[in-house]
Amino acid sequence: MQRLVSYNLNGLRQWGILTSDGKLIYPAEELEETYFIPLGETMEEFIQSGEEGLLNLAKALELNAKDKSIEPIPLSTVRLEVPFYPQRNILCVGKNYQAHVKEFDQNVNAKNPENPIFFTKATTSVIGPDEEIDRHPYATSQVDYEGELGVIIGKRCTNVSAEEAMKYVYGYTIINDVTARDLQKKHIQWFRGKSLDTFCPMGPTVMIGDWPVPFTIYTKVNGELRQEGSTTDLIFPIARLIEVLSSGMTLLPGDVIATGTPQGVGMGFNPPKFLQQGDVVEITIDPIGTLRNTVK
Repeated sequence: MQRLVSYNLNGLRQWGILTSDGKLIYPAEELEETYFIPLGETMEEFIQSGEEGLLNLAKALELNAKDKSIEPIPLSTVRLEVPFYPQRNILCVGKNYQAHVKEFDQNVNAKNPENPIFFTKATTSVIGPDEEIDRHPYATSQVDYEGELGVIIGKRCTNVSAEEAMKYVYGYTIINDVTARDLQKKHIQWFRGKSLDTFCPMGPTVMIGDWPVPFTIYTKVNGELRQEGSTTDLIFPIARLIEVLSSGMTLLPGDVIATGTPQGVGMGFNPPKFLQQGDVVEITIDPIGTLRNTVK
């Protein structure tokens, strides 16, 4: 298991590999230049290189473990950015946790959907760790949070079976599917209410390699635990989502699937707890990390 990050150092965007304790970064550029192993200038390029890139990274890290030619840099000296920018809309899933279905429909007897509910978020809504979420008060008065596991596709694929689907997963990240609830209801189709600028915080890392699923998602607002849910409770698990999405539609390396949010969103409280100026939203999924954003 490795965690990849993109960061800004001295005004330059770079990417690298976090050490296991999460305190240091091995710059990919230095690994590439020292061992003459191609890794790509950006994480976007690295993801596009697929399995070859992963093998190259493993080789470079192995060489450095032996000769220690490269000294890692402290995480505290850089500013983390969006790990990578998806090249097309983020693919999202609605109503994928049973308890959330009931709170969304405001009906304890609400039935689970028979098929996955898909929508997208515009790539222009993506921001990184510690960037500010804009409330857009001129457009909405009901800004809500949704902590979600993001699944990153690693290989081009079409018509993939559920049994084969996990072979196409590159890694995982965290997504806050920020939503304007009033716009979501007003326009019926969810795209606009989900796609305002800054409405897709993503990061802080991309986790690649084996990890014993399930994942547990924790969302806190100003330190108050609002959401706690396990991916074992997904109505449609990851493999099924990939199977359905890829049926007749090609998925590309770097595509991101936001898998749905557990119970505990702001609209589910009575009265609702929509985000206000100054609120701090923290979404934690071990071992990916904590995605933290402040509302402006």
